[in-house]
Amino acid sequence: MAAPICVARIGAAHGVRGAVKLWTFTEDPFAVKDYGPLLTKDGARQFEIAQVRAAKDHLVATLKGIATREDAERLNGIELYVAREKLPETDEGEYYHADLIGLAAVNAADEPLGRVLAIHNFGAGDIIEIAPPHGPTLLLPFTNAVVPMVDLAAGRVVIELPQEIQGDQDDEAPTLT
Repeated sequence: MAAPICVARIGAAHGVRGAVKLWTFTEDPFAVKDYGPLLTKDGARQFEIAQVRAAKDHLVATLKGIATREDAERLNGIELYVAREKLPETDEGEYYHADLIGLAAVNAADEPLGRVLAIHNFGAGDIIEIAPPHGPTLLLPFTNAVVPMVDLAAGRVVIELPQEIQGDQDDEAPTLT
């Protein structure tokens, strides 16, 4: 069975009746209500969304069994997961972050570069983080130019390192003073 996938994170309490702020990691933020009970990563606790509504940059959710602000405050920071099998299949060229983490990273000549450590998005597009066997991790744009092939069946991604990553020096590079 595949590892569970994080679909949301509970934030601070909202109001006095047990509602919480909820940040979702799904394409449709309201889809978290459709997956049934949401679990903590270790599966020890489960939460079911009773009601959900949109707020400025998050959702406001009422969870079954959470009726007071104090109960809601204790949930702040809990990540909520679903079984991978409950999520819809991806389209061609789309991947769940969890499916990429741990894949081998190789160059076009099939030489090992490391492993996919994480996928980040800081607002300007997805970034793939590669952990080489030695040295600092590489943060690269997750674009077709840099990652021309993802082969889930073979457990690898092909990376085309940009020139500046390969160590080429640009004679026109600015200098700091």
